[in-house]
Amino acid sequence: MPSRNKKAWKTFIVSLTAVMSMSVLAACGNDSKDTAQPQDNSKVVVKYKGGEITEKEFELEQNMMRFISPESAQLLTMDPFKEYLAKQGVTYEYLYANASEDAKKAAKTQADDLVKKNKDAMGEEQFKKALEEQKLTEQDFSNYMLKILTVMEDQKNKVTEDEIKKQFESDKEGYTIISVRHVLIGFKDAEGNERKKEDALKLANEVKSKLEKGEDFAKVAKEYSEDPGSKDNGGLYENKEARTWVPQFKEKALTLPLNKISDPVETDYGYHIMKVESRKEVTFDTLSDIQKDTIHADLASAKVDNFMKNELNDLIEKMDLPKSEASGESKGSTDEGTKDSEKSEKSGK
Repeated sequence: MPSRNKKAWKTFIVSLTAVMSMSVLAACGNDSKDTAQPQDNSKVVVKYKGGEITEKEFELEQNMMRFISPESAQLLTMDPFKEYLAKQGVTYEYLYANASEDAKKAAKTQADDLVKKNKDAMGEEQFKKALEEQKLTEQDFSNYMLKILTVMEDQKNKVTEDEIKKQFESDKEGYTIISVRHVLIGFKDAEGNERKKEDALKLANEVKSKLEKGEDFAKVAKEYSEDPGSKDNGGLYENKEARTWVPQFKEKALTLPLNKISDPVETDYGYHIMKVESRKEVTFDTLSDIQKDTIHADLASAKVDNFMKNELNDLIEKMDLPKSEASGESKGSTDEGTKDSEKSEKSGK
């Protein structure tokens, strides 16, 4: 629950590409199209140096997003979000076309494995049904993942060991391994109704009092905590990196004396009563392969993000996306991509 991953949507998609899983989004168009498919005569909605995206291809992009991340489908009613999605698609299409053959070969193995894992996890029939509900095929999914994974693999190949070490040193504390128990009293009750801050704080202090009197933390957490991620585990998050938590929770987890009951710690989720059970600092030499791989992938993702921010606008020549029915509601929503697009139009790009 105290995860730091509450991101604005304009940074949400690219950041997920580091994960190499079903939660990966992006890539419009497809230079590996099956020639047996019907010819695409739909309108060109994005034209960029070296390629274009048709309305049909952009529709497939949106359908793929609904399949991969159903909880984010509502965002597709927002025109600024759709523009961002299209720009990200251009990014992946362009970087894929310029990726090395070694990256494509490695990504093909990863994509095949990803398809198999998802079929095994969902069951082959359910996997097929879920795709069909979004007017997709298994080949669509495979091609889509191949492009994402190729770009990420190519960008990872450009990350140096010195960059990985520098990134680690920039947030060394964040890699500290911590086991912490907590009880969350949320700003919404179990029924989803809003709870006043003063009421949440009062209840949090009552929980603190019980714990300080010696009541079993696991028992109290199961009774009072409103964090579904740890409630049934006695409030325990075991051996987690501090950097994965929101700033207030992270800071307290790093500084609270071991086995001491904290005062209520306020985050966006509510008030947390915490007890740190163990804390282990790490050095670069003691990082696990998984931790190094995570840093490696984060840096590769950052390179993609940097490309979008600093190079993409010079590539896009035309963008004429279909408007959402609810576009009037999203006029107040702006993002860097929208502003950049307006800037490009004024400059005649």
